[in-house]
Amino acid sequence: MPVWDDLVGQDRVQTQLAAAARDADALVTATTEQTSTDGMSKSTMTHAWLFTGPPGSGRSTAARAFAAALQCVSPDRALGGVPGCGFCEGCHTALVGTHADVEVVRTDQLSIGVKETRELVRRAQLSPAVGRWQVIVMEDADRLTEGAGNVLLKAVEEPAPRTVWLLCAPSLEDVLPTIRSRCRNLTLRTPPVEAVADVLVRRDGIEPQAAMDAARATQGHIGRARRLATDERARARRAAVLRMPLRVEEIGGCLKSAQELIDAATEDAKEVAEGTDTKETEDLKAALGASAGGRMPRGTAGAMKELADRQKRRSTRTQRDTLDLALTDLTGFYRDVLALQLRSRVAIANEDVRDSLDRIALSSSPESTLRRIEAITACRQALDRNVAPLLAVEAMAVSLRAG
Repeated sequence: MPVWDDLVGQDRVQTQLAAAARDADALVTATTEQTSTDGMSKSTMTHAWLFTGPPGSGRSTAARAFAAALQCVSPDRALGGVPGCGFCEGCHTALVGTHADVEVVRTDQLSIGVKETRELVRRAQLSPAVGRWQVIVMEDADRLTEGAGNVLLKAVEEPAPRTVWLLCAPSLEDVLPTIRSRCRNLTLRTPPVEAVADVLVRRDGIEPQAAMDAARATQGHIGRARRLATDERARARRAAVLRMPLRVEEIGGCLKSAQELIDAATEDAKEVAEGTDTKETEDLKAALGASAGGRMPRGTAGAMKELADRQKRRSTRTQRDTLDLALTDLTGFYRDVLALQLRSRVAIANEDVRDSLDRIALSSSPESTLRRIEAITACRQALDRNVAPLLAVEAMAVSLRAG
């Protein structure tokens, strides 16, 4: 199966990446041409790429597939085959995350700092150990701090001959202008609902109707559609969120609904902590040489505090991600309400709550629906500015009531 098979509904991007992979292969195998960044500039291959697109479009999937194609060692290449067979050792190890020359950077923290970025830049200067290229895939380039972005800029400006940077971000505006101006941008679109449903059936064995319902409800977001189709708890949580518009008719309902959203997000963060924090703490204690009674050696308090701070930041991000997912579902609900009010032909995403959609659509105006969508957007922006989550969600709930 070619490495591009998981890239859903992105034919144009796939064509561009396949062409770049062929040129990259030629740059490596050519013996009469100098394989340098000068050679790259004369082809469709370049040393830095920026994958942008809405959540669920498959930015990181495209980047990992391209990384695999760059490391492809299939003998079919010599016969005119396209790099990225999906079967050879280079492709397989790159896709599963064990290739020595493919570094995939993802963070469970709120940001990527200078320290981590410097380590990446140091690695990027090395020659490939076993593969054809040294590939750095940064799935959360939008989370780089300003200082980290400036550190990365130097590496992107003066890359090593066999190093390729693959950065992923929701939009061009989420990346420093100095970095994005030195990258080749590929913009991915939201995959069609039918294509997402087909992938869920073909790859995950989900029943066709359940796959279509999940794909429609998430409006083409591949990861969320898979989770919704396979996780009963995710379906229950979404159903609770979609009941909120009917529960904000009174101030008491507004405050109660807001508290329930925060409690659900906190519970998610606690579940993640239970699964990882204890193990991380025990592993670090063992590595630092803690005694059988749990007594820590001198000079280790700093390392333990650093771990605790990292775990706290991860918990905060998990809570925010859960809240953001709930707000996305809520936006989708009011988007459907607006479509009904304007008699639009656009497909309704939340058909399973059609009665609620009809009730809200008949009892309000398109103008009030737009104001409610703006209130949800304002809540998301407030959370990005570190406003207390409960305060931000309560303000949003009151605005939803006012319309």
